Amino acid sequence: MIYIPGVNTSDNNSLTTDGSDSALFHSNTIKVCVLCLLLPIPIFAIMGNLLIMAAVARFQSLRTPTNAFVVSLAVADFLVAVLVMPFSLVRSIDGWYFGHCFCQAHFLLDMSFCTSSIFNLSCVALDRYIAVCDPLHYLSRMSPKRVALLLLLCWILPLIISCLCVSFGMYTQSPPAAESSVAQQDTQTCQASFHIPYAFATSAISFFIPTGFMLFAYGKIFMAAQRQARWIHAIEHHTGQLQMNQSSMRTDPTRRVHVERYSLKKERKAAKTLGLIMGVFLLCWLPFFCVNVVHPLKGYSINPLVLEASMWLGYANSSLNPFLYALFNKNYRHAFVTMLGCGSLGRHLRAGLEYSHFFRQTHTVVTLETISR
Repeated sequence: MIYIPGVNTSDNNSLTTDGSDSALFHSNTIKVCVLCLLLPIPIFAIMGNLLIMAAVARFQSLRTPTNAFVVSLAVADFLVAVLVMPFSLVRSIDGWYFGHCFCQAHFLLDMSFCTSSIFNLSCVALDRYIAVCDPLHYLSRMSPKRVALLLLLCWILPLIISCLCVSFGMYTQSPPAAESSVAQQDTQTCQASFHIPYAFATSAISFFIPTGFMLFAYGKIFMAAQRQARWIHAIEHHTGQLQMNQSSMRTDPTRRVHVERYSLKKERKAAKTLGLIMGVFLLCWLPFFCVNVVHPLKGYSINPLVLEASMWLGYANSSLNPFLYALFNKNYRHAFVTMLGCGSLGRHLRAGLEYSHFFRQTHTVVTLETISR
């Protein structure tokens, strides 16, 4: 992604271009504070994504097309946390000490895994869109071969895009427009800024197009959820009236209010779930890709602290995805409780997971609760 100069302890240059904040990043106290702020991001990303992969490997009931994309997402986020974030953390706190060649390799891994993560999120949205909006054709449209093809594209396309950027589309040192603001280049600098055409192209392919599709898919899912809520309300209301008529009694207004509240509760739950999924995703990645586009347009003069903050916001998405796409699913929660060993509760939940295997395989009747799965 966008890299910024590290702290240069030899010539007192700091992360800012004017050197006004050099004391900030030379202070050990500030470095410790930044470390405490950023270190939980890779830690939670590693732990959360490992739990997802272990749960799917252990429980056969979790091996569904949706969870295939969730596992692929977990692998991408795990690789970001293990192979990318540690070196970015060192550079953000103290400077780049790993050489020019590894700087290019680091950029390649960073862009490949982050883009793969976003593509997998799009596939999760596609899977849920088909499951909710066209459940009768779900099994044919999301066949194992098509799922495998989508997973392959989620990994091959980001690698191709990243290789093209490393070969043709970026500056691996400070771009010409920014050279006048940097007093000296040294081995502690790892800055990779896009040429203008590549900044627009990569941002569109890696983020804006997938985001547009996700907004469309989740919008359709929410409208389908509203229709389902109205259908459930109408069926339950009609059933209640029939029962009352058979008993020669008037419709109980208390029951009617209860049915309406239950229907509204489901609708609100769907809205909150979809809003949280898209809200967290946009909060994490929109600032980075906006900066990625604006940075070359402004002559590579954006404050490096802004670049740093937007980059780590994007990384934070890798630690939040396990909670958004797995922990809201009761089957994943039960699997985690079982694996972590919680006595009789774990044994009871394990039995429930195995008993629900047939339901997970059919996947033909989709209610509002499936939106958060």
